[in-house]
Amino acid sequence: MTLDEIKQLIEFIKGHELHEFELEQDGVKIRIKSGGNHYNVAPMPQMQMQMPAPLPILGAAPVAAPAPAPAPAATGAAAAAPSDTEEGSEVFIVKSPIVGTFYRAAEPGSKDFVSIGDTVRKGQVLCIIEAMKLMNEIDSEYDGEVTSIYVENGQAVQYGERLFAIKPSN
Repeated sequence: MTLDEIKQLIEFIKGHELHEFELEQDGVKIRIKSGGNHYNVAPMPQMQMQMPAPLPILGAAPVAAPAPAPAPAATGAAAAAPSDTEEGSEVFIVKSPIVGTFYRAAEPGSKDFVSIGDTVRKGQVLCIIEAMKLMNEIDSEYDGEVTSIYVENGQAVQYGERLFAIKPSN
């Protein structure tokens, strides 16, 4: 399936308010689940796709096809590891679970989900990461105080990039 076909499929699912959809076509399996007001596309077990070898061009050097990259899961917050800050106190780093665009608020002009100094609870929305026109809410896995926000609103983020530092509450 092409990216455009997947986007059309997602729009169809949204339009019919389906909560879960699964499609298998030519050995490719796609499962799309609704998680409230947003949709997550969950990757299925890694599949091997054979790309045809490029045809040789006279006088050209041989070209190898790039290896497919594994797709990360797009649900919840990425694993956060405790680390030490400069002051020596323990903090948890919330990392991006997906590649996309970071947003601090639900829509332009709205109040930010969290700011530095705010106290957050486990399960509270920290931000949204937009990936392929899908809005993915990133939730806190910890109770504590937001001590740092590493990303600017509207900035592109990579998988595993640091988003927030949360100092655990005692």
